[in-house]
Amino acid sequence: AGDVLVALGLFINLVVFKENSYGGSTIETVEDQKVINTGLYAVVRHPMYVGVLIMICGIPLALDSWWSLSIIALAAPALIWRILDEEKILKSDLPGYVEYTRQVRYRLIPFVW
Repeated sequence: AGDVLVALGLFINLVVFKENSYGGSTIETVEDQKVINTGLYAVVRHPMYVGVLIMICGIPLALDSWWSLSIIALAAPALIWRILDEEKILKSDLPGYVEYTRQVRYRLIPFVW
């Protein structure tokens, strides 16, 4: 089950990078960057982080290390902080992002947040 979750998380991230070549580890915008609102971005605003969260859940299971599931308790707040910080920058620096947030309401989990 853990291996499947890790593979699923990696697959989601590959799909996201194919859809959005602007994705990366640094929060920044570049000239002529456009809002991506297709593919997984039509479902949630941060699908790359969905893949990361799925991998974070799968790794302890794949390694048969149940106690390390507690890492989720540390990673989830850090991920939330990162998303909120990223959205501040995107709203101010990326034309069309505010409208996109009205179209795609959920940041990470559909019908939840």
